[in-house]
Amino acid sequence: MNIESYNHFCGALAHTTHVVQWGGSHVWKIGGKVFAIAGEDKHGSFRCSFKVSELAFDILKEQPGCQGAPHLASRGMKWIQRFSDEAVDDEALKDYLRESYRLVSLGLTKKLQRELGLNQS
Repeated sequence: MNIESYNHFCGALAHTTHVVQWGGSHVWKIGGKVFAIAGEDKHGSFRCSFKVSELAFDILKEQPGCQGAPHLASRGMKWIQRFSDEAVDDEALKDYLRESYRLVSLGLTKKLQRELGLNQS
């Protein structure tokens, strides 16, 4: 995956917004809350951080090409950074981005969830 395909994928999810901030990171939000952050390291390699469940965090942080997301996992948040596709290929990354979107949307107020048509059952 690269920045362009990442932005295209995240932009196709309903009600998302995009901003470039924090030194050039491409940040995607749902309802004003961040669900994905990506950019390139100093060598031009794609890196992507996303929210995960506690179980996924415990598993992924030990996989090659993944680590607890800097500045987020160190504060106790369950965020993973994928810096290579050794253990998480692009299709799996898309699944994790969808799940991050879902997890973050669950943290929105019920009113905002209703307004956006999210998590309705």
